[in-house]
Amino acid sequence: MDVTYSTSEGRFNYRVGAVAVDAGRLLVMRDWHCPYLYLPGGKVELHETAEDAVLRELREEMQAEARIVRPLWLSQAFFTEDASGERFHELCLYFLVSLPDSLLPSHGETFSREENGRRNSFFWLPFEQLEREYLHPSFVKSAIFNLPEHLELVSESELLLA
Repeated sequence: MDVTYSTSEGRFNYRVGAVAVDAGRLLVMRDWHCPYLYLPGGKVELHETAEDAVLRELREEMQAEARIVRPLWLSQAFFTEDASGERFHELCLYFLVSLPDSLLPSHGETFSREENGRRNSFFWLPFEQLEREYLHPSFVKSAIFNLPEHLELVSESELLLA
């Protein structure tokens, strides 16, 4: 069971994200229902560690056995989701990960994988191009240039909070 719930005021999510970088490029993805790019990852399951969750999500989304390098950011985000219009309060733990050589940009700038009948498209984007892209979370566009050695807290709000 995913750690997420809805109320009349919006949805809470606990999720993880993978930050994969190689030669000045960041791995991002898109699926058919989202107008934006985002980092691979997904919801944490009840009684699952964040580390196990990010590795599971990469296996599910990319059929990849990754290795966690270190945690980077704990993000608390408040936003309205573009596709559904639902208001979110989301906690996301982002990890720097190492991917198998077969998925690195030297083997192709883009690739697709199927997950539960859904096609996910993956792109290796140069850091300099990120500023021009519609990317969630947006803080990554600048934070990617100086990855922290220790976990950092990041807060983003697109909602007016009372």
